[in-house]
Amino acid sequence: MTARTNSLLLGLAALIIAAPLILDPAGQFGGTDDAASQVVESSNPGYEKWTAPFWQPSKEMEGLLFALQAAFGAGLLGYVLGRRHGRSGK
Repeated sequence: MTARTNSLLLGLAALIIAAPLILDPAGQFGGTDDAASQVVESSNPGYEKWTAPFWQPSKEMEGLLFALQAAFGAGLLGYVLGRRHGRSGK
């Protein structure tokens, strides 16, 4: 790779990392569950949930479980891609 390509990739990576900080400086990142709940509450104010979670983990445990899920998915993806690359004989 050339120095220009490396600089371009580094700049793109920095932009991807900085974008959430620029777009949401308060750090109020919400998930799709929160957004869906807000839409349901605004469209139907009298709605009552008919299910409840059987276990509510702490924020730290929730972060740990999410990180483990991401690590497992990345490992599985890496394994599959590695096997496919190995089969191609390259």
